[in-house]
Amino acid sequence: MVKTVTIALDVMGGDNGPAVCVPAAQNMVKRHSDLQLLLVGQTEQITPHLNGSMSRIDVLDAREIVAMDEPPADALRKKKNSSLRIAIDQVKGGIADACVSSGNTGALMATARFVLKTLPGIDRPAIMAAVPTIHGHAYMLDLGANTDCTSEHLFQFAVMGSVVAAEVENIDEPRIGLLNIGEEDIKGNDTIRQAAAMLADSGLNYVGFIEANDIANQKADVIICDGFSGNVALKSIEGTARLIHHFMKKEFSSGLYGRFAGLISRPILQALAKSLDPRRYNGASLVGLNGIVIKSHGGADMVAFEQAIETALIEVEKGVPEKIHQLLLEQEH
Repeated sequence: MVKTVTIALDVMGGDNGPAVCVPAAQNMVKRHSDLQLLLVGQTEQITPHLNGSMSRIDVLDAREIVAMDEPPADALRKKKNSSLRIAIDQVKGGIADACVSSGNTGALMATARFVLKTLPGIDRPAIMAAVPTIHGHAYMLDLGANTDCTSEHLFQFAVMGSVVAAEVENIDEPRIGLLNIGEEDIKGNDTIRQAAAMLADSGLNYVGFIEANDIANQKADVIICDGFSGNVALKSIEGTARLIHHFMKKEFSSGLYGRFAGLISRPILQALAKSLDPRRYNGASLVGLNGIVIKSHGGADMVAFEQAIETALIEVEKGVPEKIHQLLLEQEH
């Protein structure tokens, strides 16, 4: 018998709210016969977007909404009946196997950490997402949750990232790299070098330092960094993709020759656009929690939000938190 996976969706979060989240939810239950979804939010805003059958979809009313610019501490203390909080509560209570939200990142992390707690052996949860590479994609963490990290934190990130890459991508021994300003052993600050020593002595497949320009070459399957560096690197990758798209569109629309070349090259351009489409990588994992929480981009459209739900479904099926806890125990021994 196929086990049903239940995922709670904070449909009030993000820039588009129910207008995107509800149709995406209906598409996903059509695609996955083992999926049950809880739409958490203001019922009167959700209902108009429900189209046809509500098979395996339930609506859970939540009267409060966490604004995208709301301070995380305020959301945690003052918005206990928000869609974000109630969606996470479903994971805590065992009603849902995972939660997905496009809402305020800081509030989501603070609330998830308060409600679910971290796994034993994890000091801080981290934000992890896939980034495009020439061979497909690699995972990077942390992407903004922890701007200041100790070497122990970086080591814990490596353990968590290794589990996700192994389970989700079916890689036997994921290659772990530390993001640094150079590949030489003498490069970087004390924290980075201490983390490198810890990883070298572990059973993880540590391949050394990598520079930002080698992320795309996928010299590592998992790239470890503090949240400040990771967020800067991620935004640079996203900006570069938009820059390439801009100049290609400009060149192929200028003059008769450019338009003709663009017409001939359309299949190649479409394939390139698909490879660089950030929607294909939507769904950042808040790893290290005692439960599964996925952060969707605030401006996600239907395709992107569906990808975030897909990420949650995979992590549930693979039992990611349990596998992280298991590997941490192995590292201690």
